[in-house]
Amino acid sequence: MNSKNVEFPAFLTRAAKAETSADPSSVMTLLADADGPGGGFTTYRSTFTEGAVGAPAHFHTKATELFFVISGSLQVLVGDDITILDAGDFLAVPPHTSHAFAAAPGRTADVLFTFTPGMARFDYLRLLGRVMRGESDPKEIAESSERYDNHYVDSPAWRDALASS
Repeated sequence: MNSKNVEFPAFLTRAAKAETSADPSSVMTLLADADGPGGGFTTYRSTFTEGAVGAPAHFHTKATELFFVISGSLQVLVGDDITILDAGDFLAVPPHTSHAFAAAPGRTADVLFTFTPGMARFDYLRLLGRVMRGESDPKEIAESSERYDNHYVDSPAWRDALASS
């Protein structure tokens, strides 16, 4: 592709310089945020310990969320269906589709997440880390749902899946 056709400049995040946000069950490596030089998308990598719950059931109104499992296995809810993604698997969840994820029972998971179109989400990811570490009140997450386009929903299927694992 000719560089004249590129809509945004190349963007590089070196692993050694990437910001991380850790809690007792996962480490998030923040790679590219939509309000940064990369623009247009938000990408981060999460490594989950065995049994770690990644996110409760929720949906986004604007973004498609992309999942790529680097290693391990991720249990995922999409609508009312639950499946296991293994290393090398890719999933795209369109807007307005409820979904949730956790390390698959008895497994760890290393996953690359991308939101497109992107929106500034790194502050939300930092907030999640603070809540998981007990440094912030969980109600801050609910109060930020519109700003970060995370709309939480009840999912009996997901509750049952987590209870049985």
